[in-house]
Amino acid sequence: MTGERITLKENERIDDLQRNNLVIIQNPGGFCFGMDAVLLTGFAGEVKGERLLDLGTGTGIIPILMSAKTECSKLIGLEIQKESADMASRSVRLNGIGDRVEIIEGDIKKADELFPLSSFDVITCNPPYMIGKHGIVNPESPKAIARHEILCEFEDIARVSAGLLKPGGKLFLVHRPFRLSEIFVTLTKYGLEPKRLRLVYPFADHEPNMALIEAVRGGKKRMTVEKPLIIFKEKDVYTDEVATLYGF
Repeated sequence: MTGERITLKENERIDDLQRNNLVIIQNPGGFCFGMDAVLLTGFAGEVKGERLLDLGTGTGIIPILMSAKTECSKLIGLEIQKESADMASRSVRLNGIGDRVEIIEGDIKKADELFPLSSFDVITCNPPYMIGKHGIVNPESPKAIARHEILCEFEDIARVSAGLLKPGGKLFLVHRPFRLSEIFVTLTKYGLEPKRLRLVYPFADHEPNMALIEAVRGGKKRMTVEKPLIIFKEKDVYTDEVATLYGF
């Protein structure tokens, strides 16, 4: 790690990402990244292109990890929550990757006003999964905003992605299987054709709890359903594929 020296704020910690000596600043009292973000970077893989945008980047986990997995010359993370965007920016400086990774504080719903249209080769997004505010004690908490569609809805993500991707550009998403029909309808409404789907299962004999999706702006109508991704081969023991994704 050859970046700047960074002062941590109260309750913050530095976590090792197990890849290319990368680390990330997180506050356990706020919202820490989960397995879904790591799986999304593995699904996106070594994407080709010059510019990548991560919508709702949180503390920057996806662009930071993708800086080690792709040759994109520019990776931008967009985050509306000030504290999360600040942590992400300091993580970028701490890792010494500011020449490639940039964090911008801003609203997903206005992303097509912040960036030129058709200016990205790749967009990634780990969006809020839950609809509305049902059961939320504090709608302004970082965890609530990350998990529930409070500040943006899936349609906002599809709309701005369609505008910001170049023709043929790719959108990579992780979401919940129970919303797949809505997701596919919304993507195709905005000219984003679903091309790959991989369902994620906690155990081989359980139901899937995540869906990894690739859509292409202006893509042809044909989707590949890939083999299932199994997280655990037994309690607390990752499958070999997941262990590799985590860098273990």
